[in-house]
Amino acid sequence: MAALGWLTPRRRSATARSVLAGEASAEAARKDASAQEPQFPVRGDDLAAAFFDLDNTVMQGAALFHFGRGLYKRKFFETRDLARFAWQQAWFRLAGVEDPEHMQEARDSALSIVKGHRVSELQSIGEEIYDEYMAERIWPGTRALAEAHLEAGQRVWLVTAAPVEIAQVIARRLGLTGALGTVAESVDGIYTGKLVGEPLHGPAKAEAVRALAAAEGLDLSRCAAYSDSHNDIPMLSLVGHPYAINPDAKLRKHARELDWRLRDYRTGRKAAKVGIPAAAGVGAVAGGTAAAIALHRRRR
Repeated sequence: MAALGWLTPRRRSATARSVLAGEASAEAARKDASAQEPQFPVRGDDLAAAFFDLDNTVMQGAALFHFGRGLYKRKFFETRDLARFAWQQAWFRLAGVEDPEHMQEARDSALSIVKGHRVSELQSIGEEIYDEYMAERIWPGTRALAEAHLEAGQRVWLVTAAPVEIAQVIARRLGLTGALGTVAESVDGIYTGKLVGEPLHGPAKAEAVRALAAAEGLDLSRCAAYSDSHNDIPMLSLVGHPYAINPDAKLRKHARELDWRLRDYRTGRKAAKVGIPAAAGVGAVAGGTAAAIALHRRRR
């Protein structure tokens, strides 16, 4: 019994030391793995670039709806059209996903509104609208990701279904390389009310990125792409570094299955990790909803 009594404390002590040794080993391995993780984005890699979706990825809400608000302010269309824009925008910000019918209706409305106007006029107005409605809605976290690519010497493009003129204004204001967007037909600098081809959406985005990469001599396996929508899975699947940003449910599921990286700047928990005020996303949603409800009440 004396021998047994002597063994018991030793057994417990050995167990405690084993736990400590295991934890220390795990921590050392984790630090080593972190130290060995390759730098991203890779500085000076001129074969790499980054492609960012716009709506709800770089900017809260949809650029086309913000643009519509600006055109309404300048009396391009009637109050009933603004009510529709406001409702679609509030829905988009609450649901966090694109409704094909809403987006198609918004595009058709925008085309009819700009028909007969000069391209240069809309470009100039776009600069003003960016300052009025868009600048404060840029996600700081996503902007930081884009700036990291720029600081590494890489090119960065927006890729969006929004009109290319709007996309180019936003890209220029953010200091990005450029933008791919939906092209509206114009003759002698005047909009006809038609599109060239189709909206830059879904598979069309992937084709645009593929074409640009070929023209610019990029290696897509070394490039990165960022989006919130499952509609952009074709574009995300093209590159070696796909990121799901503020993802909808389908994209989140897909990203987890393929071990893609995720960033969510809408929730307090995730926002805290990236240094964004937790209330920012909630305030934006509440503001958009309140605006839509207030407008609806005034019309009743």
